[in-house]
Amino acid sequence: MRLAIGSLFAFAMLLALPACAQPLDKFQEGKHYFVIDPAQPTSSGNKIEVLEVFMYTCPHCYDLEPYLEKWKATKAEDVAYSAFPAAWNEPVEAFARAFYAAETLGILEASHEKFFAAIHKEQKPFRAIEDVAEWYTQFGVTKEQFLSAANSFAVNTKINRAKAMVPRWGVAGTPSVIVDGKYRFDVTSAGGHQNVGELIDFLVAKQRVAKKAGS
Repeated sequence: MRLAIGSLFAFAMLLALPACAQPLDKFQEGKHYFVIDPAQPTSSGNKIEVLEVFMYTCPHCYDLEPYLEKWKATKAEDVAYSAFPAAWNEPVEAFARAFYAAETLGILEASHEKFFAAIHKEQKPFRAIEDVAEWYTQFGVTKEQFLSAANSFAVNTKINRAKAMVPRWGVAGTPSVIVDGKYRFDVTSAGGHQNVGELIDFLVAKQRVAKKAGS
């Protein structure tokens, strides 16, 4: 009898295993991330686009940088990452222009993290775009070159795109992450900085499946 009861118990446990082996997704739509409806166009070609909507003056964006750097070091080959500066008012727009001017002049990679640190760690006072331009001269450009780039047609076009796209994505604050124009989340909805990379990968995998299915 003992053997029979033991066998029945073992059999019951085996039947329960498939259900236990398939837990609910850690990240849930409407709680941890949100669907952008309608989905917005991307500019990454065949790659899955990941955008960080940020502001240089945002302390939460500065705090997120180390976590994003860790994620970028291991991101898949079919993923294209870009930072995307918000430009929803005049003071913020000046810093968005700094980002795009640095990009235009080929000094963005060298200056991006250092500019963040200058604002949040070194507490440098940037009261106007001229102050910003002076700071960027350490990267081998003149103040005049930087100001010219910041007010160029190319940068104006990118600023106008930023003003148009941020509300279309439904972004209300920074930092926010947009995955392939289809999904949006922020640090709070993700459950903290430490979950951001994992949630990006979750949504990338979700979108990868959707692309293969043709949806």
